[in-house]
Amino acid sequence: MSRTRIAAIHRLRYSFTYTASLSATTLSRSQFQCHGYSSSAPNQGLVGGGHEHYPTGDFDFNPITGWKKSIVKLKMLTAWPWERLRYGTVFTVKLRGQISDQLKTRFSPGLSLPQICDNFLKAAYDPRISAIYLHIDILNCGWAKVEEIRRHILNFRKSVGKFIVAYVPSCREKEYYIACACEEIYAPPSAYFSLFGLTVQAQFVRGVLENIGIEPQLERIGKYKSVGDQLTRRTMSEDHHEMLTSLLDNIYTNWLDKVSSARGKKREDIENFINEGVYQVERLKEDGFISDIMYDDEVITRLKERLQVKTNKNLPMVNYRKYSGVRKSTLGLSGGKDLIAIIRASGSIRRIESPLSSRSSGIIGEKFIEKIRRVRESNKYKAAIIRIDSPGGDALASDLMWREIRLLAASKPVIASMSDVAASGGYYMAMGAGAIVAESLTLTGSIGVVTGKFNLGKLYEKIGFNKEIISRGRYAELRAAEQRSFRPDEAELFSKSVQHAYKQFRDKAAVSRSMSVYKMEEVAQGRVWTGKDAASHGLIDAIGGLSRAVAIAKLKANIPQDRQVTIVELSRPSPTLPEILSGLGNSLVGVDTTLKELLQDLTVSHGVQARMDGIMFEKLEGNPHANPILTLIKDYLSSL
Repeated sequence: MSRTRIAAIHRLRYSFTYTASLSATTLSRSQFQCHGYSSSAPNQGLVGGGHEHYPTGDFDFNPITGWKKSIVKLKMLTAWPWERLRYGTVFTVKLRGQISDQLKTRFSPGLSLPQICDNFLKAAYDPRISAIYLHIDILNCGWAKVEEIRRHILNFRKSVGKFIVAYVPSCREKEYYIACACEEIYAPPSAYFSLFGLTVQAQFVRGVLENIGIEPQLERIGKYKSVGDQLTRRTMSEDHHEMLTSLLDNIYTNWLDKVSSARGKKREDIENFINEGVYQVERLKEDGFISDIMYDDEVITRLKERLQVKTNKNLPMVNYRKYSGVRKSTLGLSGGKDLIAIIRASGSIRRIESPLSSRSSGIIGEKFIEKIRRVRESNKYKAAIIRIDSPGGDALASDLMWREIRLLAASKPVIASMSDVAASGGYYMAMGAGAIVAESLTLTGSIGVVTGKFNLGKLYEKIGFNKEIISRGRYAELRAAEQRSFRPDEAELFSKSVQHAYKQFRDKAAVSRSMSVYKMEEVAQGRVWTGKDAASHGLIDAIGGLSRAVAIAKLKANIPQDRQVTIVELSRPSPTLPEILSGLGNSLVGVDTTLKELLQDLTVSHGVQARMDGIMFEKLEGNPHANPILTLIKDYLSSL
């Protein structure tokens, strides 16, 4: 038998041992300052299990004046060459593809949400920046990241004498959601608009598995825990359908409300427009969905006219990558003496690092715990923020990290800030914090567990493969014997272990959220909620982004809301040599689960999993995720 075929069989054997991802953060230190955010509306967005009046962290633009303004001018004159800009410069940003919740080096490809937001804040205060020109193309990120970007666009618009325009050559609902926050929207004559509504998809491979002789045997707790449905069912269960319908309705309703408000239209008019299936840019302009039909060069000409740049002169522009190199201190946005640590965690959760894993391929429990202990043992940090963007993963790793977060919370305030998704093991981590903040469309909860194996007996017969096992101990073959089904006693033991893991998860969630086990059971069962619904069920404390998490951290650390603090990033990566030489790097972060990441997980984890459904949905969380099972099956069949 060929090595390729044997390798494919080996991967199929372990392909059900899921692990979850949180970002593998490195230990280099960086700082950025929290500037311009206040608690001006203390009751806005108030929710929560603790029923506390949390500050909103809303942005207030306070121009730099007086002697500070003179110092800023001096700093800009003496700044590094790459920080120098002409007055009247337009900041250009190309928003497209994947957006990571992690910080990136200057040499890393792709976009970073914290750096995007940071650049918008700098541009608001930078006297050299007159406008932002935003190119928006097809995005591959969740709605929570989109909401955060949209919020920072609106914050920038509060600055005096500046404006922001969007150019959208290709646009769906998510892209338009950002664009409509800008003052003007332009599109070329050949632009592709697809404002036809949102969809949700679920894939099922039970029939495929049967045809090639694979029997999935899984044990899950939670009627909404649909991660196993793709393997064991041919259609959606009623519970699965109920959950997905609720998620879709929440996202669609939010989109209609925000877009109708931004464009000054009735919600019914927006919905009727979508149902007409309009795609012609002429009609979009006629009905007020875009400002004008122009090519990129024509938009630039209009910007020159608005900024009074002579026709024979070039419009001064600075791109995202270069502007990311401008330090906040150069603009007078210095932080205060009080330090708040932030630890970012994106992707699938694993307990230990695989030899195959890259530095950006998820949460490594051991490394994450090192950072938590580092903050706990230091007296210089007034509070800590755990920034989570994870669908879950290894249940043991999740529990160990939860414990360390709880210990940290006993010594200083800890706030969990959730991005696109904090579900299952990702939510398990958040439970250890003193308060949980999520966007209204953050995928939240999924309190449940699942594990199992594949019975490859019939497949082995088809391909002429045989395997014999010599064992000692009644349950020694529990996982080793993938060529047969569980014996009744093995199945019973397997079931009990999963039930025990679920009870631990549920009971700790109940204690963390100060509710009875009975009440927690009602909102658990593996169900995924939007942040808005999670708030109404007591699973989170406040709706908002990172700025609100900072405001709550200041409140709990007895730091006045009008006092600036310095946010210390413990997760900034250092560039690798290949990144420096070629600008190429791995990008296995965020919610996307690639085959490479899955195979890395499988080499180090064989335990119970606390993971949200690995199948994501068209226009709910970026592009549909590649189904790892389908990929593995294809890999095997291609080796025959």
